[in-house]
Amino acid sequence: MPFPARPAYEILIYSIPERYPEQVRHSTLRLYSTSALTARLEGSIGLFNGLEIRVREFIDFKIGKILDYSYAIYRGNEKIRWYDPQPHPEETALVETFPHHYHEEPGIKRHRLPAYGIGFYAPNLDQLIADGMRLSKE
Repeated sequence: MPFPARPAYEILIYSIPERYPEQVRHSTLRLYSTSALTARLEGSIGLFNGLEIRVREFIDFKIGKILDYSYAIYRGNEKIRWYDPQPHPEETALVETFPHHYHEEPGIKRHRLPAYGIGFYAPNLDQLIADGMRLSKE
């Protein structure tokens, strides 16, 4: 499935609380135009389990791709997981999802794991909500 056009992506973003009424307490996500065909997504998704997902994406709708992203999951003021596409070709454990991975304890800065379901060519928000809900059960 190709990356959605801007109007469809806006519907996806702004309908998150309605699509996830049991999981999402609130969303402050906003899409800001940076040019005629590019945008920046910023804000957070508050989950009923007490976790907060902070989101930043840079999107090119012409080519249908997320150019860059940063996602972080917080418990209060503590960052418990973050996702990024910074390549680490030396880490063979990340090959399956290269360059997409996430960091978590123990040793959160250097502990990297494959980020299945996260990428540049499809929306990532549903996967992030699912991951945030699973984290509350750990």
